[in-house]
Amino acid sequence: MTAAPVLNPLELTGIQELTFAKALTLALHDAMAADPAVVVFGEDVGTLGGVFRVTDGLTATFGSERCFDTPLAESGIVGMATGMAINGMCPVVEMQFDAFAYPAFEQIVSHVAKMGNRTRGHVRLPLVIRIPYGGGIGGVEHHCDSSEGYYAHTPGLTVLTPSNVQDAYVLLSDAIASPNPVVFMEPKKLYFSKATVDLDALRARYASSGERGGAGTVPSSIGQAAIVREGTDATLIAYGPSVAPALAAAATAAEEGRSLQVVDVRSLVPFDDETISAAVRSTGRVVVIAEASGFASMASEIAARVQERCFHSLAAPVLRVTGFDVPYPAPKLEKYYLPGVDRILDAVDRLQWGQS
Repeated sequence: MTAAPVLNPLELTGIQELTFAKALTLALHDAMAADPAVVVFGEDVGTLGGVFRVTDGLTATFGSERCFDTPLAESGIVGMATGMAINGMCPVVEMQFDAFAYPAFEQIVSHVAKMGNRTRGHVRLPLVIRIPYGGGIGGVEHHCDSSEGYYAHTPGLTVLTPSNVQDAYVLLSDAIASPNPVVFMEPKKLYFSKATVDLDALRARYASSGERGGAGTVPSSIGQAAIVREGTDATLIAYGPSVAPALAAAATAAEEGRSLQVVDVRSLVPFDDETISAAVRSTGRVVVIAEASGFASMASEIAARVQERCFHSLAAPVLRVTGFDVPYPAPKLEKYYLPGVDRILDAVDRLQWGQS
């Protein structure tokens, strides 16, 4: 039986319906095609194509020297990526699952994040650490952590998280193009979501660059939030896996006569204070939504920044809807843990509507 030919992603052009995972695959493929210094490695990313098939076809297309499997040793994976980046390569590594990255945490915090400062900018680390994260897939502990707060708290790291198919391509492409180390958080429950995108328009952003991984210029999407739904009554601030329930809550609220604005943070670090503060001032009421536990979290930081910058524009306290302060629950209980439409709208109802 003859094996099916490997589809060259470059043959996909124009308007296409893509899954979130396939958009990531295309971003990796296009970066590898543009720059031979870009390499992809991690656990099961080669022949298997990754647990979520994000690296599917890359080994067949570029060979096992540019997309390959590693031992089950996350600290070694990131340590090797650090050395490769120091010596001119642009490694993109996969941690497979969120909590699997913890053995590499010392490498990330002590070396990846600090190398630029340690060398006064003479040594840059253009590497990307891809981390599938969050719940919503019926997984168990060690497979559904929302670990973005650890990385966002670490100076020296860029932290990005897409919430839709188009941003999956754009943000990963820009992460690879960045001269700085990027922790790229991929919401697992979105991998098989679909959307129609214009691939030619997306690729046009990079057609004339050819300088991925170390050009010295931070791409424009990094540090840029997006208004994904206009509204006048209150602002919902979300990122990654929480954007979809925020949009669903806004749609439900519209049926009840309430206009909710939705902001997708996209870039956790650097953080877009300007766009988010302007959105908050336009409505005066805010709910921050995130899957991670609320205590000492990214949601806490967003709420604090909004309060500091927009205090005199607020008509009510900044509220948060987050995961509970417990370890991630068993699969049958995760629907109670994850922020959903009802919890978001309950928070909106508590925004002191009877007061000015």
